[in-house]
Amino acid sequence: MLTTPGFGLVFWTTVTFLLLVVLLRKFAWKPIISAIQQRNNAIDEALKAAENARLEMTQLQGDNEKLLRDAQKERDHLMAEARKSRDKIIEEASAKAREEAERILQSARENIHYEKMAAITELKNQIASLSLEIAEKLIQESLANDVKQQELAQKMVKEISFN
Repeated sequence: MLTTPGFGLVFWTTVTFLLLVVLLRKFAWKPIISAIQQRNNAIDEALKAAENARLEMTQLQGDNEKLLRDAQKERDHLMAEARKSRDKIIEEASAKAREEAERILQSARENIHYEKMAAITELKNQIASLSLEIAEKLIQESLANDVKQQELAQKMVKEISFN
């Protein structure tokens, strides 16, 4: 008897099982299935959000690369402008330096010319002064005695009367 179940045992086991299934279906399966459905929905939403985040990251990476390229272009443009400005400033400074050097050379040439003329004039004045001193000494020497003075005076009178 122990190995063969009785009709009452099978009946009540079946009734209890069916009652348990009905109760579980009414009170437990709906919340469990609802929770599983909510979890599936949350997982789907999380996957969609992750895909959107991945797409957004890809777009942001593209935007960042574009911004980087734009920044590099702007940097290159600014560097080119800076080089042009530097070259222009250097050229202007060189031109001003050449003009200033030419002006200084011209001024030096003029100063040298004026100094040369002043030296020549001074030299001529000294030569004239020395010549007068020499002539004065020669005349004093030649007119040291009275005879020579009289001869010179007569000679001058004759020259004056001829003219």
